[in-house]
Amino acid sequence: METIKLQEIFDAKIEKGDTIEPKDWMPENYRKTLIRQISQHAHSEIVGMLPEGNWITRAPSLRRKMVLLAKVQDEGGHGLYLYSAAETMGISRDEMIDQLHSGKAKYSSIFNYPTLSWADIGAIGWLVDGAAIMNQVMLQRTSYGPYARAMVRICKEESFHQRQGYEIMTVLAKGTPEQKELAQDALNRFWWPSLMMLGPTDKESPNTEQSVKWKIKRETNDEVRQKFVDRTVPQADILGLKIPDKDLKWNEAKNGYDFGEANWEEFFNVVKGNGPCNKERLSARVKAHENGAWVREAAAAYAARESKRGNNGN
Repeated sequence: METIKLQEIFDAKIEKGDTIEPKDWMPENYRKTLIRQISQHAHSEIVGMLPEGNWITRAPSLRRKMVLLAKVQDEGGHGLYLYSAAETMGISRDEMIDQLHSGKAKYSSIFNYPTLSWADIGAIGWLVDGAAIMNQVMLQRTSYGPYARAMVRICKEESFHQRQGYEIMTVLAKGTPEQKELAQDALNRFWWPSLMMLGPTDKESPNTEQSVKWKIKRETNDEVRQKFVDRTVPQADILGLKIPDKDLKWNEAKNGYDFGEANWEEFFNVVKGNGPCNKERLSARVKAHENGAWVREAAAAYAARESKRGNNGN
């Protein structure tokens, strides 16, 4: 009877649009869904540092290097915010990291593709961060309070990242024929992975319907994908670049673009760990974690010593 009453209170809060806080009662499946989503989001930010990080030393100017350094640093911070939000659900950071390194936990499929040229850094900022913003803006209103609050700062910084990427693409697209060719090549390779990173179709997604009911998500995968296409195609037109989709056309009736079907077989293959860079990305993360063990141990020892001093009144 008590559980039924608690469920009614929870349902009423969701219906009203109130936030659920860590000490509030919540259904176990709600908790599990959030842990999965928030930890996956955190992992994506941390792994997402890798494809861009290897271009820091090869940036074409000091200004570009400084901006890219700032962006990669932002992504590390986003991961920390999100791990902290997930920890309020009762899971430890160590457990989340272990799940990532073992392959049990997933991260965004997009980060398993290589960055072959400087133009790819522009495409990631423009397309990948642009697609992420489509998802993340609505998460500022997600039903779980700590997650929603973490997303406020993250969204502001992601907006900067998207503009940084678009500026790189603008310079390349308006530059020499060789530079424009690099920009077009990057768009060709990152367009479809960017659409797929927004998640499987609503028919194939096992979690979207329930997440929308709980107001964890405010829009479905397909709705977000449509918004992304509608906003990005005009940006490509301004750049003078061509979206690599022969089925792309304006649909006056729905006031949006019709577009082709992504290669979902490729998507699920990447998610299963068989993408171009899956093994490389995980190997790099595991190595970094192991090499940083002494830092974590030193920090823990220092914290223990300071705590002991405090308890002794020193």
